Amino acid sequence: MPLPPDAAPLPSLHAATVDAMLAARAEDTPEAPFLYFGDDTVTYAQMHARAERAAAALHRSGIGRGDRVAIAAGNSTQWLVAYFACCRLGAVLVTLSVAYREREFVYMLGQSGARLLLCDERAGDFAFRPFLESLRPRITSVERIVYFGAPDAEDSWENLLAAGAGGTEAGTTVTAAAPAPASSPDSPAVILYTSGTTGDPKGATLTHRSLLASAAAQSERFGQAPDDVTLGVMPFNHVGGLTCTIGASLVSGGAVALLPRFHPDLVAQVVPARRVTMFVGVPTMYRMMLGSEQFAACDVSSVRLCVVGGSNLEPELAGQVRDRFGGPRLANLYGLSETSGACIISPADDTFEQVATSIGTALTGFEARIVDDDGAPLPAGEAGELQVRGACVAAGYWEAPGATAGAFGADGWLSTGDIGMLTDDGHVTLLARKKEMYVRGGYNVYPAEVESLLATDPSVAMCAVIGVPDATFGETGHAFVVPAPGATVDTAALLRLCAVSLAEYKVPARIEVVDALPMTPAGKIRKVLLTPSRT
Repeated sequence: MPLPPDAAPLPSLHAATVDAMLAARAEDTPEAPFLYFGDDTVTYAQMHARAERAAAALHRSGIGRGDRVAIAAGNSTQWLVAYFACCRLGAVLVTLSVAYREREFVYMLGQSGARLLLCDERAGDFAFRPFLESLRPRITSVERIVYFGAPDAEDSWENLLAAGAGGTEAGTTVTAAAPAPASSPDSPAVILYTSGTTGDPKGATLTHRSLLASAAAQSERFGQAPDDVTLGVMPFNHVGGLTCTIGASLVSGGAVALLPRFHPDLVAQVVPARRVTMFVGVPTMYRMMLGSEQFAACDVSSVRLCVVGGSNLEPELAGQVRDRFGGPRLANLYGLSETSGACIISPADDTFEQVATSIGTALTGFEARIVDDDGAPLPAGEAGELQVRGACVAAGYWEAPGATAGAFGADGWLSTGDIGMLTDDGHVTLLARKKEMYVRGGYNVYPAEVESLLATDPSVAMCAVIGVPDATFGETGHAFVVPAPGATVDTAALLRLCAVSLAEYKVPARIEVVDALPMTPAGKIRKVLLTPSRT
């Protein structure tokens, strides 16, 4: 797998583990910055030293190869130290969101069999300590809970390190040795639960090989180099944060300017301060930044690449992003939990029109195809389910053989559940989630097509289309629209726009104006929660 000309050397991806990659960076470029977080700068050597110390502490507390360690915390240096320490031990990190509550915690901790839970003591106004204590009788696999953000408490992360490591850091030297590395390329490294928009979440089992394969393929496509600084706004319990941000920077030797959470004002502060060169986000983030007065006034001249993941980059939004950032390279990024990160990205030579109408092509070493309902490949121009194959594909779903067999084919093809089309040159156009497609009067309707049209109206900030029951047609479309700041939405005008631009069966029966849309922690619209009003 070729790397950019200026990229720092790295171990063979087919023989490397995540912890070996960090160790190689620490040896080759020890003083190079890996993480900017607040006023702190953490070099590769320092991150490696902290991870070694944490691995020793976790090992002495009884954590070893194959054990599951859950983490529910916001983006931080400590989160990454715990991640690399688990990789070093061969333990499996179960990544949870601080937005999860009772049902998610009980199910995910129990289904994964996590023995240790690392958790923020607080997330905003929410106190986790009393919440988790109330769940104790129902999370029986968890033997110990350790808290971030409570340094004086007996059950703090700091006390775990002090009691277990038996030594201190001197510069970048660890006086307490961690055990011998216990991971192999095909060892599970992370259990990352799907968003759970339908049914119980499934734990995608990401291996060291799959994580590094996706990260390296992305790094190659983007030409990432040691002097790149990626803005870290995607949560680490999502592949957008874990692989597309941290992993790709690790394999390229670059740095990450990390934010504890996304907010346009925080972005406006860190981009010029750290001379950020890459922004990886979802459409919602870009829309929020474009509507921020503070962001409108900040210097973004250092940004060379704006990456949009999670859904199609609509032409209207693409133009606004291009204009605000002064003409940087724009790229779509498509990936799933099940692909460990990116697997399809816009090529560097794509035109503006191609970026605005497709999600790109399969990355080097990966394959993409479109199949019909029977799994037979379809020719270019025909809509069907998108399948992906390559080293990025996860090992399956944790302890769920039935679900694994339904999505992960014996021939290596992963069924994504997304509907798309291929062009003759391999570009993929994403139409909709398979489960979001609805049928009106015998005709398939893909919501993404209608949403892209509605988004072209300047009065529309966000929109979502779902299928609802209809006595005449079986199903018909219902659109939810969030007004742009200061704008008034004319629903009749939007319906006329749809009638002029789309076939009749694609026109929504109703457009409803709402204040906001329900979102997943990763910034995607959670359509399962959309319910039309009765008025």
